[in-house]
Amino acid sequence: MDTDISLKNINKLAIPALIAGIAEPLLSITDTAIIGNIDTNATESLAAVGIVGAFISMLIWVFGQIRSAISSIISQYVGANKLDKIENLPIQAIAIISLGSLAILCISYPFSKEIFQFYNASGQVLGYCISYFKIRIFGFPFSLLVFSIFGIFRGLQNTFYPMIIAIVGALLNIVLDFAFVYGVEGFIPAMHVEGAAYASLIAQIVMAVIAFYLLVKKTTISLQFSLPFHSEIPRLLGMIGNLFVRTLALNTALYFATAFATGYGPEYIAAYTIGINIWLLGAFMIDGYSSAGNILSGKLLGAKEYKSLVTLSQKLFKYGVLTGALIAGVGFLLYSFIGEIFTQEPAVLNQFYTVFWIVLLTQPISAVTFIFDGMFKGMGKMKYLRNLLLLSTGLIFIPTLLIFDYFNLKLYAIWMAFTIWIMARGIPLILHFRKTFLPLAED
Repeated sequence: MDTDISLKNINKLAIPALIAGIAEPLLSITDTAIIGNIDTNATESLAAVGIVGAFISMLIWVFGQIRSAISSIISQYVGANKLDKIENLPIQAIAIISLGSLAILCISYPFSKEIFQFYNASGQVLGYCISYFKIRIFGFPFSLLVFSIFGIFRGLQNTFYPMIIAIVGALLNIVLDFAFVYGVEGFIPAMHVEGAAYASLIAQIVMAVIAFYLLVKKTTISLQFSLPFHSEIPRLLGMIGNLFVRTLALNTALYFATAFATGYGPEYIAAYTIGINIWLLGAFMIDGYSSAGNILSGKLLGAKEYKSLVTLSQKLFKYGVLTGALIAGVGFLLYSFIGEIFTQEPAVLNQFYTVFWIVLLTQPISAVTFIFDGMFKGMGKMKYLRNLLLLSTGLIFIPTLLIFDYFNLKLYAIWMAFTIWIMARGIPLILHFRKTFLPLAED
């Protein structure tokens, strides 16, 4: 079976995946922009949204790895033309991740104060963190359900439905953010930080309902749970376990960055919040091509089409660099305007503009790293990804941050650490891929 890796087919998968991929960061970036422009305590509120957003993103990334794991297995079975052999695997995977997400909610909710004190939050910022978190955390199980279903769609080579779900969720969140944060005179009181949390929660619930409906009505995937567990469940859990450890390492980097920025002062964590949300938005935009690589590499590996796999990597490398450069170019053209979308506070804008250029310059580097990361996930190479991220975080990111922080470079320290860290993740992936698959492609 020859797999189509033309630009047309790659874009057919990548463009909807790109739009779907920005759903979660768009929820946070919408909260950031709207909260940053409220009339009362905007800096403290923005800082709180940034801290809680970092923690919730950590939870979603750690436990949302079910998407990549299940997509990898389904893609490989599609490539081998054996989809019927994993009929009851998806519903078992959904059940496992749903139970896990409920457990995390029950554990984290009572300790919200302690969690955000760990992030160096205090005083008014800590109070806002707790208020925002105690509402938004209830969206966590719904987010993971959506991620699980997105993984199934990806494995089936379908990125269109996730795009539709993401568009609905993002638009609904924007409308509700304005209504709940600022209020609607005579109808809805202004709820400020809590309003942003309610908007995100409702959007996540709606996305989950639509995703489940489309899975039931538009696919042949069985949703009838039965035992015993499928023979692929141990491999699935192994992938999730490796990705779990890997993502803990990733979020260790994000924790250190957030904690250091919080320690520098409210204007620094507020500026960092804007920067990291823009960086994540760029990352998730690149995720379109990363998702195409994830989907197609798993299928090509399952079909043993190694020459096409190498060709795919070369094409995606070019598309990634061009897309990253385009994002950076737009950012430089709108340099001053972008900061003012999020806040009018001069102290925050001053800190943001001093490092925003670094955020933009990392975009092409990040693009290549994320694309190869997606391909390795699609091929099920989770152990290698785990070890690479553990080493790059422990030996590159943290030492770099500590060294630059020692010289009192503050936000420069954080973004230089991110830049070197992303390079340390990407270069080994490219070298390992070429070493493994170039010989196979020549046979």
